[in-house]
Amino acid sequence: MRILDKYILKEFISPFLFGVCAFTAVFVGTGTLYRIANLINQYGANAWAIFRVLILALPSIIVVTFPMSVLLGSLMAFGRLSSSSEMIVMRSGGQNFIRLAMPIFIAAFFISIAATAFNEYVVPKANNAYNTIINEEIKHNAAPTTQDHIIIKNIKGSDISSLMYARQYDANAKELKDITVQEFENDVLMRVEKADRADWNGSKWVMHEGVIYDVSVQDNSTRSMKFTEQYLPIMQNPNKINASQKKPDELTIRELREQIELLQENGVNTDKMKVEMYNRFALPLASLVCAIVGAPLGMQKQRGSSSIGFGISVIVIFIYYSIMTLGNALGNGGRVPPYLAAFLPDIICGIAGIILVYRKSK
Repeated sequence: MRILDKYILKEFISPFLFGVCAFTAVFVGTGTLYRIANLINQYGANAWAIFRVLILALPSIIVVTFPMSVLLGSLMAFGRLSSSSEMIVMRSGGQNFIRLAMPIFIAAFFISIAATAFNEYVVPKANNAYNTIINEEIKHNAAPTTQDHIIIKNIKGSDISSLMYARQYDANAKELKDITVQEFENDVLMRVEKADRADWNGSKWVMHEGVIYDVSVQDNSTRSMKFTEQYLPIMQNPNKINASQKKPDELTIRELREQIELLQENGVNTDKMKVEMYNRFALPLASLVCAIVGAPLGMQKQRGSSSIGFGISVIVIFIYYSIMTLGNALGNGGRVPPYLAAFLPDIICGIAGIILVYRKSK
């Protein structure tokens, strides 16, 4: 790495780290602490539970602050270099703007990759633990008596052995309704079972009046067999079913994809889950987009331009997240395809950033 690349990267890292801390503090102060105060007032949550809730809320907040912080870092870095006339010296020495900005673009690319991994392996587990503490320790399992769209899966080793969908669960009657079960061997679908209902006999779930479809044959034909009673291949106690259901933000990308496929097979609208799945890629990509936008915007002609970097970043962030909110709303409502809804802010801001970079390079 050249000395000049290290110098520019150094100018970027400090405001980037400051942005992560500052924006995280803003989100915690304006949202998380208010929710925590409500938990204390309504449920009398103890200090240890509140401390864990606060810590577990941080991962989902931090991953949102990465694009904002990259934008602030690139704005502040090039703003300072521009205000002190260092950028003029660099360009008069024959350095193209794109080449000067390349260290920040590369750093933003790796931040995007890291954010994708963080969003896949850390955030869902943290969100699940966060909701578990709130529901079990603070709210003391105040679960609804009925719940729609129940999904339960059994894992054998690293592969799924069975995946069950029920349109509704009645906790009072201990009954599952409108059931579809997929059974796998070595991650390959072998059988599909459908039944109108299943009830708990005290030790196992029993399906009534259903059909088994054997899809394991190689000639694309399907054999079927009706049954009066059949045990469900799940072992969850009725009291554990509500607690086992995860929200979309608690699922990994693979789990989201599996649930989307299963729900679609049962005629359930999955637009909202699809938007959530595509957002797992679109939001981390925003770090690279924000770098492309922020670098040319930091090139201000007047001195002292770095002092307005924070203000410009706030405006750009507002525009980006306004487009994201609008796109997600349209995607959830089925107005636009889910993938377009998720990537819409990246596309619009990315095009604007490329135009700005092109103009500065000239």
